[in-house]
Amino acid sequence: MATPTEDDILRALTAIRDPVSGRNVVDAGLITGLILRNNHVSFAVEVPPERGAASEPLRKACESAVNEIPGVLSVSAVLTAHREAARRTNAGGAPPKHAHGHSHAHEQAPTPARMTGVPGVKSIIAVASGKGGVGKSTVAVNLALGLVALGFKTGLLDADIYGPSVPRLLDIKEKPKSDGKKLLPIERFGLKTMSIGFMVDQDTPMIWRGPMVMSALTQMLGDVSWAPLDILVVDMPPGTGDAQLTLAQRVPLAGAIVVSTPQDLALIDARKGLAMFRKTEVPVLGIVENMSVFICPHCGGASHIFGHDGARKTAAELGCDFLGEIPLVPAIRETSDAGTPIVAAYPNSAEAKAFLALAERVAAKLAVGTRAAPAIIME
Repeated sequence: MATPTEDDILRALTAIRDPVSGRNVVDAGLITGLILRNNHVSFAVEVPPERGAASEPLRKACESAVNEIPGVLSVSAVLTAHREAARRTNAGGAPPKHAHGHSHAHEQAPTPARMTGVPGVKSIIAVASGKGGVGKSTVAVNLALGLVALGFKTGLLDADIYGPSVPRLLDIKEKPKSDGKKLLPIERFGLKTMSIGFMVDQDTPMIWRGPMVMSALTQMLGDVSWAPLDILVVDMPPGTGDAQLTLAQRVPLAGAIVVSTPQDLALIDARKGLAMFRKTEVPVLGIVENMSVFICPHCGGASHIFGHDGARKTAAELGCDFLGEIPLVPAIRETSDAGTPIVAAYPNSAEAKAFLALAERVAAKLAVGTRAAPAIIME
């Protein structure tokens, strides 16, 4: 198999003309964030905000040109719209270097636009976190598998661009295929999945700026063949920054489930997450306490390592429902590391039943009202 180089990619892109400037897209400074790993290519096409949606044909032309290069296995081109087109040039007027998208100019995110939903997807459940490192993706995957076990056609979008976990949690090493129009999600345990981690090497850092991240997420929602789905679970990036806020504004969400560990420090972040969702008019459906109690695998004794009932008390203080507890047990970690999450590996275990109970409560809330209510899980 031929091994393409960055020069090959840039040479192919010089054949694509920017209809506004009349120059090729490379010389016009529109190509940034180029990454080439194991014959898989990703890059961004940056345009001024007034050219936003109208530049989609240009993005597709760039993607198609690179896809024709011998040896290229996949191409992910995202469209980004920036507020300051002038920052593309340096003091001498020349466009900045393309290759790695480095820029010291101040970056502003595009103005968020409300999405109408994902075609063929009845309900969207997002899983977010006030901060990283508290099991967000493990909860997301097992919740999604719990919904599958309940008979729902379910998908899982790994929206954590900087630290995608789904490839490891589901032991997915292959790359997604395309039907010529959209990417096809990869299926595991009856669950449709998509992640930026499927398209880049796991050791490759995603050195992408905010608008590039948002464009990638938007395309993974709209340019993937999700349908038909009853529920799409979105594993959100950790924190309460621009990416999380913009997703909350662009994806039609009707509810938020906050997952927190019991200790006070984690609950501070949970409160911030709750405040963000309320400010964006996303109602909070309830709080789940993750890592609630440690169960000794030898004696079966329970130890409240991180405290006890913190999330329950916070739910009462903030006037929202408490949806249950997820224990801290080695089996959940071991099955996650093995790529066979607990709900798939041991569906009759007590640990799996905790996730299944959560899925049942979420499903019950989705059935309330005239339309399905998306939920967000925060840790």
